[in-house]
Amino acid sequence: MFTCTTNSPEETAHLAELVGQKIREGTVLGLEGDLGSGKTLFVQSLAHTLGVEGEVTSPTFNLMNVYEGICPIYHFDLYRLETEDELEDIGFYEYTEDPEGIVVIEWPDKFPQCMPEDYVEVRIERMGTESTKRRFTFASVGERNQEFIKELESFVYLSH
Repeated sequence: MFTCTTNSPEETAHLAELVGQKIREGTVLGLEGDLGSGKTLFVQSLAHTLGVEGEVTSPTFNLMNVYEGICPIYHFDLYRLETEDELEDIGFYEYTEDPEGIVVIEWPDKFPQCMPEDYVEVRIERMGTESTKRRFTFASVGERNQEFIKELESFVYLSH
């Protein structure tokens, strides 16, 4: 696990670019944070780093967006879901259990028991109510991504 801080939306976008440079196909990212914390900005910058052209939006009403870049990116937003059964309805498990491409899930904390065994948890916290400063905590849930987290930590600290 490691933590870093950004002081502006531009720094948040840069952090996501760094993650995009190191992330591997088959990775699931779970983005936790309050409304307006920067989850969608993070996904936009990550996706553009991975070659996605065009608009990247939060799938709040669609529940899932698919973006084509150097690999497919499956972007879920669980905010509007009420029950675990709805995850089955949108094919959530088909994408997260043996992911091809990269899977990004906003609001994974709504259904923690439904998350895959291995994923990267990215917690985003606002540092003050009016501030653009954010604290990011990256952690490996399960064994699979522990080496990735260590590699990412070194890369972020050298590049940030």
